Parts: sequence; C-alpha cells; structure tokens
Amino acid sequence: MDPKEKPENTSGPRPRRLDCIKCFDALWFCYSPLHQMQYYYRYGDFDNCFGKWGDLVDCLTLKTKRASEVEEILIAREKAKPHIWTFRTVDEAAMNWWRMNKHAVITCAAFITFIG
Repeated sequence: MDPKEKPENTSGPRPRRLDCIKCFDALWFCYSPLHQMQYYYRYGDFDNCFGKWGDLVDCLTLKTKRASEVEEILIAREKAKPHIWTFRTVDEAAMNWWRMNKHAVITCAAFITFIG
C-alpha cells in the first residue's frame, strides 16, 4: 500500500466522542459579567451556575468509563428526554389554547365593548 493512501474505514460509524470543552466553555460563560447581568435582569437574582457545574462533572465522570458504557448511557439519556412537541387531538388543542389565552380574549373583548 502506498503511504500516501489512507486506509478506508469499514468499521461503520465512529462512536460519539465526549467533548468536555463545551461544558467548560458554558461554565466559563455562566460566570461572565454579561451572563450574570442578563440573568439578573430577567430573573432578579444572580445565576449560581449549579447546572453547568453538574454538566461538567458528569462529562468528566463519563470520560472515566469504557466507550461501550458511555454509548449505552448516552443512548438511554436520549430516549429518556421528553419530546419537544406535545401531540394533542383537536379538542385537546382547543381546550389548551383557551386555557392559555383566555385572559387575553376576555381583556380584548372588554376593551372592544368599552370603546364601542
């Protein structure tokens, strides 16, 4: 085989590689003045960044395990995540819409009757 040729990878897709740098960057940004001021403006308190610490520790802990264990854990976590959408029937969707927007409809109707 010519040294310039690269061997073909026939083993299939490569397993996911954990990248703890992303967790570290998120933690670093969490302590930045910009993030803390945004968080304070939105929620009235400073962010304690506990979630980011947990993510970093979790990533570093997973790095100590075998690749097969890590793959199983990551797949189990993906399956445990709730779906982004909630599927509803038409009646359920209508009831949910009224429950969430009832105050706006009542306020708008009161305003229209006040003006008219």
